[in-house]
Formats: sequence, C-alpha cells, structure tokens
Amino acid sequence: MELLDRYLQAVRKHLPWKRQDDILAELRANLESQLEDKESELGRPLNAAEADAWIRALGAPAQVALQYQPQQYLIGPAVFPMYLYVLRIAGAWATVIYLVANALTIALGSPSGVAIIQSAFNLLFVLLQVAAWVTLIFAILEYVAARHPGTILPSLAGFYGKWSPSSLPPLQPAGASTCKRRSYAQAVANVVFGFLFLGWLLIIPRHPFVLLGPGVFYLDSGPFRLAPIWITFYWWVVALNIVQLGWNCIELLRGTWDCPSRLLRSAVSLIGLAPLFLLVNVPGGALVLLKNPAADQARYATTLAQINHGAHVALLIVAAIVVVQLIIDIALMFSDSWKRRAAR
Repeated sequence: MELLDRYLQAVRKHLPWKRQDDILAELRANLESQLEDKESELGRPLNAAEADAWIRALGAPAQVALQYQPQQYLIGPAVFPMYLYVLRIAGAWATVIYLVANALTIALGSPSGVAIIQSAFNLLFVLLQVAAWVTLIFAILEYVAARHPGTILPSLAGFYGKWSPSSLPPLQPAGASTCKRRSYAQAVANVVFGFLFLGWLLIIPRHPFVLLGPGVFYLDSGPFRLAPIWITFYWWVVALNIVQLGWNCIELLRGTWDCPSRLLRSAVSLIGLAPLFLLVNVPGGALVLLKNPAADQARYATTLAQINHGAHVALLIVAAIVVVQLIIDIALMFSDSWKRRAAR
C-alpha cells in the first residue's frame, strides 16, 4: 500500500539514525500484519477512505517514532532532541565567538600571558552560562507544551495534535540523493537557534558588550579602532543569516527538512564570499586603524602592521575554506543530478 509506504517514510525521519533500518523493518512487519488482518475481516482490500482512517488511527509519524527514542529525563522526549542540538550549536558558536572576540581584544590591547590565561578560564564560565540559559528556555517550552499542546512551537503539533495522512510527503525514489540527512529535531532546532542568533546579531551595534564582553572597555581605552569596512561586513553577515533562516523556515514548512538543500549551502557560501572579498581587498589591508594617527603612528606603526597582516592571512584562509566547500557542494549537486538521470 502506497499510503503505508509514505507513512513509514515519514516515521523514518524521526527515528534514531543508528537503528532506523531495524526499527522500520519491525514496524513495517507489524503494520502489514495488522493490514492483512483487517483485509481478511472485510474480505477485500481497504478502500481509500478506510486506508486513510486506519493510518490516521496509528498516530502522527513523530508520535509513533517517540516510542523508539531512548528515554531522556532532563527535558521531555518531544523537546529533548531539539534541546541537545541547540545546546551543541550554542556551545560551539559561543566558543568560536568568544575566542575570536578575545583574540581581537588582546591583540588591540596589551597582550600578556595573564590576559590569555584569564580568557581561557573565562570560557568555561561563558559555556556554563550558555548551557544554563538554553536549559531554562527549553524547560519553559517543555512546561508550556505539555500543558497547552499546540500553543507553543506549532511545528511540534504533530506530537500532540491533529494530523492528516493526506499531508504525508510523496515517496522518494531510492538513491535519489546522497545528502547528509538530519532529524526533525535538528531541523526545528536550526530554525529556533537561527532566530536567537539573528536577534543576538542585531543587538551588537547598540550593545557591543554581548560580543566583546569586558573587551569593550579595553578597546575604548586602547589606541586602535576597527576600520569602517567592518560595518559593511556586519550587515553582509546579517543579510546572510536572514537568507539562511528564511530558507530553513521554508524547508520546514514544506516538509523537506530531512535533507538540507545543497543549493542553500552553495548559495550561502557564494554570498559569504562577497564580504570576505571586501575585507581581503580593503585598500592597503587597513582592517584596523589608529584612533589618533598623528600622535601614535611612530609608536604603534609596527604593531598595527602586524595586526593587519595577521588579520589578512586569517581572512585568506577562511576564504579558501569557503571556496573548497563551495566546490565540493557543487560537485555533489552534479553527482545527485547525474544519479537521478541514470535512475530514469
């Protein structure tokens, strides 16, 4: 039955990756046995309306898949996968941003071994704060979702609320894509974290403390300042995140979240090259300037040149990584296209 195949395909998206095939084989055998019993009672195959009612009675795919998820006690089973995924992403981003911001602060201020060691120890405190906030937010979401289904995180309505077999996506041909598949929780977490990260980006101009921390005070009192090109770079980053977040929302609404689009990744990589190109090609490599060139040129000229050279090299490395990733994604897109044509 095609409707059963579509249902099992939807259930697969919510199952643990390592046990997907075994769980699905067991579930298929069980459901096919139920279907045979029903058809034996009727003496005929189920018609479309009866098949729809039977599939509907089984429960939403996400709800059925929950039975096979490992038990989690910190946060409820419907929210925990998203919590864990957001926690990992937030921790990774917090680490990267903290290290970059503090490296810039130390470079523009007065580098010392004490400052570097203190920054390393402060990272643990930052990660604990991030974990605490993420845990608090998801604990609140779990509390509200459990008591008022459908009022928060509407995309989780399938766990608790109504659903229709007619909404199941069509069957995908075997071997149609070689993309790295992701779970439903990861897709929703990407959108949730995307909104949080975009909000964090937008408050940086008025509250730079959220990016640099105490380093803001060092920069205010130091002899260096960032070149105006960084403002253009900032708005490019904001635009890039808006594009990526919008696309992720569309994929979630269309039900194509299990296989992230390589076109999106390639488009983001391509757009991301534009601000990097601006920074790499800034006239004279002047990414950092002196606040008072007339008074400080003689004293800080060598340090300024070293900072700009190091920043230029780092940007070239980042650009090279983005280009390599873009080439790989384009090659994989052509490979998928060739496989789809060969399968016809």
